[in-house]
Amino acid sequence: MDTIGCGTAIVTPFRADGSVDEPALWALVNWQVESGIDFIVACGSTGEAATLEEEEWVHVIRTVIEAAAGRVPVWGGCTHNCTKTLVRQAGLLKHMHGLSAVLSANPYYNKPTQEGQFQHFLALAQAVEPLPVCVYNVPGRTAANLEPETVARLAAAGKNIQAIKEASGKLTQFAELAHSLPRGFKIFSGDDNLALAAIGVGAHGLISVASNEAPKEVTRMVRDALSNNWVEARDLEGRLARLFDANFWESNPGPVKTVLSMMGWCTDFVRLPLVPPAPATRVRLERVAGELGLLKHAPVPEGYRTEVF
Repeated sequence: MDTIGCGTAIVTPFRADGSVDEPALWALVNWQVESGIDFIVACGSTGEAATLEEEEWVHVIRTVIEAAAGRVPVWGGCTHNCTKTLVRQAGLLKHMHGLSAVLSANPYYNKPTQEGQFQHFLALAQAVEPLPVCVYNVPGRTAANLEPETVARLAAAGKNIQAIKEASGKLTQFAELAHSLPRGFKIFSGDDNLALAAIGVGAHGLISVASNEAPKEVTRMVRDALSNNWVEARDLEGRLARLFDANFWESNPGPVKTVLSMMGWCTDFVRLPLVPPAPATRVRLERVAGELGLLKHAPVPEGYRTEVF
């Protein structure tokens, strides 16, 4: 896997009736690509994959691939807490033309041991081989931490397990991964506010929520850090820190969809059990978005936008 830099965990826009808003998704993907994002992750947590029906999930990933049109790599999220179901669903992605990698989070709710996680991810890797796999460690959502030693075992056992999205919130875990994994294995921060620290100890980039709203700026922050332009990177981080925080005032992706709706990109609809942010939160989000210049311009008729910072 050659991909490094900033990838957007893109939202899945919905219409008022709850259906997937395909034109809005196309417009968002085009804006992301034109803003210089390095890659796009479809149907991750921010894409509300947990509430998409299987047919919708496949359709959203295919739509993102078609909209990206080969201009940037597209990864598809594929997560389940039943390994048998995961393997079956992964088979739907294996031959999907234009898909660059599969991203899969820890099995949720079951709270598997390290050996259980090892066998789960290895089964996924075997099901999609030779398509690259990025394992996603997000214990805050799954109640299971993937230890660096287990990641090293996976890297050795599955040649197509080539990356990790690390969202444990532990900087020491990033350092352990950087020290224990083979050269060429990619490490991505799963937290916007830890991206620079993670890159500082050896990570290769960020899979971002905030780049949904500010793709050019978040990408530039990551690239500056990877190029050792730390003064510029820290300056951008300082400007964006409020957005990083605001996106998690309520459950993701409620806040980011609310900001995108204020920017004119899509509705703020989310699927139950998520609900849109409370009115007081919306007021705070509008203030932050306005102060950052995100609300300066309405989208042009084709659904594209220009730089807003």
